[in-house]
Amino acid sequence: MITYSALTTIAGEDAAYQLAEALETLDPEPTGVGVFEIEDGSGLWEVASYFMERPDAGALAVLSALHEAKPFNISEIPEQDWVSKVQRELAPVPAGRFFVYGSHDADKVPEDKIPLLIDAAMAFGTGHHGTTKGCLEAFDALLADGFVGKNILDVGCGTAVLAMAAAKVLPHSVLASDIDPVAVEVAQANVVSNGLNDRVRCVVAAGFGAPELKENGPYDLVFANILKGPLIGLAPDMAAHTADGGYAILSGILNEQADDVSAIYQQNGFNLIEKRVIVEWTTLILRKKPRNQG
Repeated sequence: MITYSALTTIAGEDAAYQLAEALETLDPEPTGVGVFEIEDGSGLWEVASYFMERPDAGALAVLSALHEAKPFNISEIPEQDWVSKVQRELAPVPAGRFFVYGSHDADKVPEDKIPLLIDAAMAFGTGHHGTTKGCLEAFDALLADGFVGKNILDVGCGTAVLAMAAAKVLPHSVLASDIDPVAVEVAQANVVSNGLNDRVRCVVAAGFGAPELKENGPYDLVFANILKGPLIGLAPDMAAHTADGGYAILSGILNEQADDVSAIYQQNGFNLIEKRVIVEWTTLILRKKPRNQG
């Protein structure tokens, strides 16, 4: 069976989400709509929609004109077994002492590694992206230096792979949050698959605004694998909710953005401990200054 995609680009996050919402009103309606930042510094966002039958090209042209987006590019998508395709292409990923894998590769888990199961159908944030791998390797480095924090938070948790890594090696429960309810459902499913249901709590929250996040702090370690803009916006709250001497592991940062993010966090009371680069992505390890340190 042939399905269809309709793709466009538009300037600005708010405009992209407004266009995505408008796409839901089409007839035939899309089976799914996604919004993605084009991480090249252009400020453009991609809006992608998928259809079980050919979309109305005229209606799409009207929407693109009304929202000042580029004209939609409509393409046919041949039938594929997507899960099998993802399984073939996503090889297991070692990251320090951790080993991220799909259930189809369960027989490949080394005995000396800590396994983190993320199935192919939930592949975003599996460790195959340089940002997730970078965070796991940064966490591994902290552990090697003797980190034994008790209170851990994973902000913008996605699949919760970072929260699960912490729960696997530390004897305390971990809080994971995401602004997207679907991501939280995926995170919870992964937590159950890894036998960590009593160790990782997943909540819907925007930044540190939710009561669960405020009440559970201050944190000895905060993971935030998101994007430059949200990371900069979170800096004051991150400082307020991180314990003195606590750590922040930040990623979702293009290499050329790393100095800007680091500078903002240093202005908010953190010291830069280490900068790790994987291809085009940077992961930052920062430590909150004690109150008596200038």
